Amino acid sequence: MALSTSTAPSANPFAVFGSLTFTQRRKLFLAALAMPALIYVLLLGVYPLVKGIWYSLYDYNLIKPARTQFIGIDNYRELFIDSDMRQALLNTVVFTLGSVFFELVLGFVIALALWRDELFNRICLTLILIPVTITPLVVGLIFKGLLLADYGLVGYYLAQWGISDPRGLFASPDTALATLIFIDVWEWTPLVALILLAGLKALPTDILEAASVDGANPLRVFRSITLPLMLPSVLLALTIRSIDAFRVFDSVFVTTGGGPGNATNTLMVYAVKEGLSFFNIGKASAIANVSLLCTAMIAAGLIFLIRHYDKKASIR
Repeated sequence: MALSTSTAPSANPFAVFGSLTFTQRRKLFLAALAMPALIYVLLLGVYPLVKGIWYSLYDYNLIKPARTQFIGIDNYRELFIDSDMRQALLNTVVFTLGSVFFELVLGFVIALALWRDELFNRICLTLILIPVTITPLVVGLIFKGLLLADYGLVGYYLAQWGISDPRGLFASPDTALATLIFIDVWEWTPLVALILLAGLKALPTDILEAASVDGANPLRVFRSITLPLMLPSVLLALTIRSIDAFRVFDSVFVTTGGGPGNATNTLMVYAVKEGLSFFNIGKASAIANVSLLCTAMIAAGLIFLIRHYDKKASIR
């Protein structure tokens, strides 16, 4: 008598997939599509962030890695009493406020000038967007070549005519930070103008026409209607530029390197100096984390304002 053996059916992944409902298969498909992006973010975003937080809790110097020890928040305590850190934070705040203020004002003026949909305005918009296409590193090198007192096409004459310091605009503590703000304004004002122009073109024309018919002058229309409706766009431009300006590094590094002295030393430049010049990875990580925290607070506050004024604009 032959013994019959029963074997369990082999697991077939296609059969399992076929037994799923349409909603389950759709969720699985979307998860598969999102997986490469998720892995990318985890490897290049989350992992370095976690590693930076971990390093900031250690006395970790690449020159003496064998002496690495856990010190908790001592690196952060040291930053509060570090005069160089306070100066770097002050420079970063001044740079951010100065550059973003002028970019918003000039960007609004340019957006209003290009508001009408004409061929000439479209050509002008295309031309003024050229600085945005240049990387900040290259922009910094261009202006460094232009403004150097020895051979700069502009800086030489400024020094000869006594308008700038004999060593150049970048060599004087009184003008170095202001010059960097000018460079940032030159490069990023077109982007702000483009964002504000998009907001202007999205305004309801019937409200503006009704105000004109009622006899309101252009200044009154701008103050009472255009500007309140434009607040979400203004805050969006403010958010994008504030976050980017607070993390400024490229143009500062290639022009002044944080000098003269600490006159242009920003948070990111200070972090790079500590990490790559003095090999103090623990302190550099702490500086970078403080910069990240400040950026997150700026972004959270501005995003809250955007949502608030966007709701008000929708109600109107």
